[in-house]
Amino acid sequence: MSLKTKVRLGFGAGGLACAVALASFQPGAVTAQTSAASAANSPGMESQDKKIADGNSPPVSSDMAQQKGLAAKALDAAKNAANKAGDILTRVPCLSPKGPEAATAYLPHVARKLNASEPVTIVAFGSSSTQGYGSTSPAYNYPNRLADQLRRKFPKSEITIINRGVGGQDVPQMMDRLQTSVLDEHPDLVIWQLGTNSVVRGDDTSGTAALVESGVSRIQAIGADVVLIDPQYVPAVTAKPEGASRMVKLIKDIAVLKKVSVFPRFEVMRHWHEDEKLPFDTFVIGDGLHMNDWGYACFAQLLGDTIIRSVEQIKAGTVPDNAAGARPM
Repeated sequence: MSLKTKVRLGFGAGGLACAVALASFQPGAVTAQTSAASAANSPGMESQDKKIADGNSPPVSSDMAQQKGLAAKALDAAKNAANKAGDILTRVPCLSPKGPEAATAYLPHVARKLNASEPVTIVAFGSSSTQGYGSTSPAYNYPNRLADQLRRKFPKSEITIINRGVGGQDVPQMMDRLQTSVLDEHPDLVIWQLGTNSVVRGDDTSGTAALVESGVSRIQAIGADVVLIDPQYVPAVTAKPEGASRMVKLIKDIAVLKKVSVFPRFEVMRHWHEDEKLPFDTFVIGDGLHMNDWGYACFAQLLGDTIIRSVEQIKAGTVPDNAAGARPM
């Protein structure tokens, strides 16, 4: 999906010639194009051009000067609109919590490959949040936004992000397809989003921890880094406070046990709503469960930032203090 802003303006003797400024953008790219409409059939234009070529330039009227000034201002406005549109798609103004819940990560395998400009494969594994339900275009789901961000930052690496989100699923169904959806792709990084549907449905989660531990072990066995993503902080989830709290703790405990990263989505989105005072409809669609374009963009941006920081740690030869234990993002 692209946004196009068209500004039509122009000037000319005996008629209005048209100059079109077309500002269009796609995720991760902004292009600005200008074109002038042909005025060959405009009465009086050819004779005026001939006079200018002969060196007998006609006097410029105040009306023409005013039209030229308006044209220049409109073109500038179109360019500014294009720049702002690009900013929306590449850097949304969202914040991560500070202190203990700040987004940090240690992803040695994928970070070393990105630092060496080697090809990288990332599998986004999960349910409808990964699939992108609620976005206005597949281009705006979080895996595609994350791919854009990483490709801009590491242009020499061939980065592939495979979306393996299936709406409505949770851990038991995901484990049934772990081999074919994830392991068979030989990923360098697996981003595993889980837990939300179990909380909303009130599922029995007594066997969830064992299943997730098994899944993480199988991913680690092929040498891939792992990021676990906990539920979103939205009305449909906060309506089940005990289940939400239990799931967030379960995922954090597994991260500690298996020494993998966890992106604290629940806390990040709670920070948006409770601390930054953003209403839910800023980042959630009308069903009170799924994120909108802004929510996915912000989520992807913060996740991408932590991956980029992990690469910078490898470059600097530093390892974060929490690398041997839980690695929150």
